[in-house]
Amino acid sequence: MSGKVLVLTAIDDELSKTRAPGGVEVIYTGVGKVNAASAATLALLALRPRLVVNYGTAGKITEKLRGLVEVAHVIQRDMIAEPLAPRGRTPFSAELDRLSSGRDGVVCGTGDSFVTAADPWLVASGVDIVDMELFAVAHACQRHGIPWRAFKFITDDANDFAAEHWTANVADGQDLFWEAMRELATLRS
Repeated sequence: MSGKVLVLTAIDDELSKTRAPGGVEVIYTGVGKVNAASAATLALLALRPRLVVNYGTAGKITEKLRGLVEVAHVIQRDMIAEPLAPRGRTPFSAELDRLSSGRDGVVCGTGDSFVTAADPWLVASGVDIVDMELFAVAHACQRHGIPWRAFKFITDDANDFAAEHWTANVADGQDLFWEAMRELATLRS
């Protein structure tokens, strides 16, 4: 392992890599699970970091959430392979149903769609926030035996105004994230 902390984030509008402290590498994965899985796997093989941190934006399902949140668990909100498995489950791969960071925090539902309407399944499944990359990043980390953490900045309410609010708020979480990274570095020193 390199000893580096690897930050994976979808796009530069979310996070500027120029603000990364020493020992932290930032890689942009692109949007969605396929891009994130590919970029994460390549980065893990090339860099062998001691920790991967996924940062990104998220829509909230749980009304009370605001600002920067840490993710405890992630599921796939768009894995729909019925009748082979219920929604959210990967057929024949039960170990992939719910990935855990080992930290306290919220439950994230990852999918390749931008959530703009209520989905009762998300509420019934205990999903607090939605994103488009984390499950792929966490899965790559699990497969390669590298610990992961995830921080998401709440940009929108995952409703009819989600795209407009996301566009207005996409860069607003950077200060909070870099502060969390400074605290993380202090704890690991």
